[in-house]
Amino acid sequence: MSQVRRRQFLIAAGALLAAPLAAEAQQAGKTPRIAYLWPGASQPLIPRMEAFRQGLRESGYVEGQNIAVEIRSAEGRSDRLPQLAAELVRLNVDVIATSGEVATRALQQATTTIPIVSFTDDLVGTGLVASHARPGGNTTGVSILTSEVNVKRLELLKEALPGVSRIAALWDPGTGDFYVRPIESAARSLGMQLQVLAVRGPDGFDGAFQAARNAHAEAVNVLASPFMASYDKTIVELAAKWRLPTIYQWRQSAEAGGLMSYGPILLDLWRQTARVVGKILKGAKPADLPVEQPTKFELVVNARTAKALGLKIPQSLLLRADQVIE
Repeated sequence: MSQVRRRQFLIAAGALLAAPLAAEAQQAGKTPRIAYLWPGASQPLIPRMEAFRQGLRESGYVEGQNIAVEIRSAEGRSDRLPQLAAELVRLNVDVIATSGEVATRALQQATTTIPIVSFTDDLVGTGLVASHARPGGNTTGVSILTSEVNVKRLELLKEALPGVSRIAALWDPGTGDFYVRPIESAARSLGMQLQVLAVRGPDGFDGAFQAARNAHAEAVNVLASPFMASYDKTIVELAAKWRLPTIYQWRQSAEAGGLMSYGPILLDLWRQTARVVGKILKGAKPADLPVEQPTKFELVVNARTAKALGLKIPQSLLLRADQVIE
């Protein structure tokens, strides 16, 4: 091979080797953008978003360094979700995370290509994904097992207040009646009368508690939803005003003065959701990424609230609690 031809060969070979390296460098230089579509009131509370960012950091992504995060809040208005979903699709973000069935469905209607990571009550039962093992489509995430947990809270109320026979359930109609049927069946099996009270907006809580009291309800079970979680302090205050023992999904409600809470650890779910986002940013396909579930549930009892209501919680239940607030 002549010196000229050898030089031409080396240049060509170098170009072939450099091409994929340049493409990889270009891809590495692109800062991924993710979005969080929040259906609740106002912005997600700081501890929740900090837990989400911690989950991203555990996956190797630090906001402001190698990832950008966009947040859009529906301010508790579900009618705004389709507009916000369309806005995020126009931004062409890499992954969209969200909470709740209504927000997830709005995103699915807005895009079939951008990956969606949702932590919601029941991704499979609501038809948002095909199965836990193989979700299919562009959606995966974390399923909270809300139907089972709603029923478990009803059983805990019965155990805490053995004489109770009338229970009211605060229900967000935006979640559909999928979550109502199991708790109605459980109430019948426990020999309890269940009054389901739909709350369609923040102005509906006081009327719901008044309706519960008028119907002689002896306790209240707050059926989980992002909307309900956004107004947990309002619900706790009204439960105290109407002197109705109430059980909630998240420990934050018991810490704020609610009688009891039972459910997954909320901040763990936000971290877990972010870790799923991290897997997708590293190349996993939502269609093939199994839906995850909570790894731990906790029972919190507020003994101060029980005393204020004149209740004596059975010792057997107190011993099983993960925390008793004295």
